[in-house]
Amino acid sequence: MLSAAFVVLIALADFVASALLTDASQLKKDNYDFVIVGAGAAGNALASRLTENPSFSVLVIEAGVTDEGVVGIEVPFLAPTNTPMTAVSWNFTTVPQTSLDNRILTYPRGRVLGGSSSINFLVYTRGSNEEYDRWAELTGDPGWQWSNVEQFYLKSSRLVPPSSGRSTAGMVNPADHGFGPVEVSLPGFPSEIDNRIIDTAKQSNGLFPFSLDLQSGNALGVSLPQNAVGNGTRSSSATAYLRPVLNRSNLDVLIQTTVTRLINTSGAKEKPSFKKVEFAANSTAKRSTVTASKEVILSAGAIGTPQILMLSGVGDEKALKTLGINTLVNLPDVGQNLQDHPIMSNYFFVNSNNTFDNVLRNTSILNADLALWMENHTGLFSDGPANGVAFLRMPSNSSAIKEFGDPTAGPLSAHIELVFADGFAATTTPQPPTGQFLTINSAVVSPTSRGSVTLNSSDPFVFPNIDPNFFATTFDQQVMLQAVKFSRQFVQAQPWAGFVQNRTGPVGDAETDDDIIAASRQAIVTIFHPTSTARMSPVGANFGVVDPDLLLKGADGLRVVDASIFPIIPAAHTVAPTYIVAERAAELIKEAWS
Repeated sequence: MLSAAFVVLIALADFVASALLTDASQLKKDNYDFVIVGAGAAGNALASRLTENPSFSVLVIEAGVTDEGVVGIEVPFLAPTNTPMTAVSWNFTTVPQTSLDNRILTYPRGRVLGGSSSINFLVYTRGSNEEYDRWAELTGDPGWQWSNVEQFYLKSSRLVPPSSGRSTAGMVNPADHGFGPVEVSLPGFPSEIDNRIIDTAKQSNGLFPFSLDLQSGNALGVSLPQNAVGNGTRSSSATAYLRPVLNRSNLDVLIQTTVTRLINTSGAKEKPSFKKVEFAANSTAKRSTVTASKEVILSAGAIGTPQILMLSGVGDEKALKTLGINTLVNLPDVGQNLQDHPIMSNYFFVNSNNTFDNVLRNTSILNADLALWMENHTGLFSDGPANGVAFLRMPSNSSAIKEFGDPTAGPLSAHIELVFADGFAATTTPQPPTGQFLTINSAVVSPTSRGSVTLNSSDPFVFPNIDPNFFATTFDQQVMLQAVKFSRQFVQAQPWAGFVQNRTGPVGDAETDDDIIAASRQAIVTIFHPTSTARMSPVGANFGVVDPDLLLKGADGLRVVDASIFPIIPAAHTVAPTYIVAERAAELIKEAWS
């Protein structure tokens, strides 16, 4: 996160409605072919693809505001200003994390057009081919194999030049990219650590292998970050998918409206059919309904989707009964299997006067950089906050893997991610008033810990209980320990000589393995990648929430399309896989209703 000075920029948001509807009374009708709940990464992609058919009518309902004019969203470098308690986040918190010394963590999710694709930190990775082959194996559906979903990756995003127009030869492979609406680019303005990162990889004799392109199918290696940025501006599902189609006559988008539940429209003795959506502007407002003649598509994310399902009578019968909710479909897996990537910061003092620490402390420098971005979308603010990424595996002789097995999708998939920043990237520790810093964020990207989302109340305006259950397994603890060791080993390489000085921060003083793990408990936060709370499973399986075609088990009329359906979390930033899911879902829906 950035300094408090940046958070003020959120107040610059101009919540204009544009072509959007802001009240139920503005709806043209009360029946649409498709009603999409949530205008996040998946929901907006679906809205765009389904309305390509002029005979389909589509309504999107989004709880949040428009993303237009929100400076913290549009300016890539300011991405961290969106994740404290802000007007564009749900502002969730977790239950006390047992394995993190009972700390309660903030758990931001996007409450704005674009959802979390509008507030994430922009790094774009699809993961290895193995990730999707594993999905196919876990669901019994070969349609999820990489050979079958590659088309949807290519259809969702495309490589564009950096904002500065500088050459990226030797830093990316255009052949690994597609032709879709989401724009992906490398940083336009090199930092002082870029060459050090790449040189360390190339000189490491394979310990930290250089990757020309992490989108190649081999998801291991060190590279400059590819960000969801085009022309120096964030490229989200709102800007890439939704905004270009808002003028379509068969699309309505209703914002600032919360879906409170889905209503069964079938007879008492018939299979439940959830084709009616109830919603309201706030907790005291009158509730309205709208009907989908074909399907309701739930795209409310890994927190919102299970909450809405449970409020609608879909979930564990015993748990729902305690809240007075009548169970219509007994699916105990709803809200279970929550998976996320725990991350924490490793800090180093550096011998430099050019880190972005100066920007975070000096309002004059901040305003100058912002003015430059406002003028032509260039300069420091046109790039995301990350300066390098590394996806790495545990050592081949790892005792943790020997004892617990390998949870990755295969040998081309990572256990660990390192994210480099040329300055003090504040997470649990505020930026010091003096000094220049390097941050290496370390994350466990194939976690074995599992958490849950459960109802706290039958009131849809009361937040659910969110328990990512971070750091709960010995394996995850051993992976984070190795990640810290890798980060320290990385900066001991020759390219960092004379630049990196001593360690600092919560983990900096920890020397023994036990000390590092203990310090990690006080430093870990979320990387904002919750998944799998409505996971796919094979047709006929007595576990899971949706079938491989994303239709709700035991019911009609309802499909779930978002990161909640991931059968297992990929070792990747989750927005690109979510676009792949949405693109495939759009094809499945078109085929079903052609």
